[in-house]
Amino acid sequence: MQIKGYIGTSLVDYPGNIASVVFTGGCNFRCPFCYNVDLVLHPNDIPDIAEDEIFNSLKERRGFIDGLVITGGEPTLQKDLPDFIRQVKDLGLVVKLDTNGSHPRMLERILRERLVDFVAMDYKAPLGQYDELTGVDVDVEAIRLSAELLKSSYVDYEFRTTIHPSLIHPDDILQIAREIRGAKAYIVQPFYLTNCLDPTLCIPPDGFVTEFEEALQSVQSYFGRVQIRGTQA
Repeated sequence: MQIKGYIGTSLVDYPGNIASVVFTGGCNFRCPFCYNVDLVLHPNDIPDIAEDEIFNSLKERRGFIDGLVITGGEPTLQKDLPDFIRQVKDLGLVVKLDTNGSHPRMLERILRERLVDFVAMDYKAPLGQYDELTGVDVDVEAIRLSAELLKSSYVDYEFRTTIHPSLIHPDDILQIAREIRGAKAYIVQPFYLTNCLDPTLCIPPDGFVTEFEEALQSVQSYFGRVQIRGTQA
């Protein structure tokens, strides 16, 4: 698997767990507020990290970490992702997968084989706005299918929307809530203020997150849990 980054210990990337984190290279979206610019645009310029190096580190950390987060980029682009996860599970670790939901076949395989314990799916925008927000032509039926796969699966999961005041508005949150109504958890999180794919968007907002609180309060009954995650500045 194409691994381009590794964090040995994270207290924030896997809710309720101490975890290591691997970053895969490449992404099929071009979200203008994305902060992993090199992973998205120039993955081949980043040296690969050997899987053996990752597994050796995970073995050394067993007993201290609970699991591994696989993020990116977009991990479901990696054809050998299931095999990699199996080896992680063989170490007795729980696994969290971050995905944009654009590859439901890979997600379905991973869920069918019960390879992951938690999935965080980025739900970028109302389906009708996906092309505009991601910068590419998106098969929104794939996004819809991935969402339904999660909602009907055994796995713990959450949907996440990253908000930028120039791109996502409170009314958009209401529409997204209608589209994924019935989900276990819906999380809204501010964008990172540095290293945006579109540098013109890296402007510190002035308390814009509070504008979304009323929208979220109005859809709390749609979900098991609704949350505004802390600022990512």
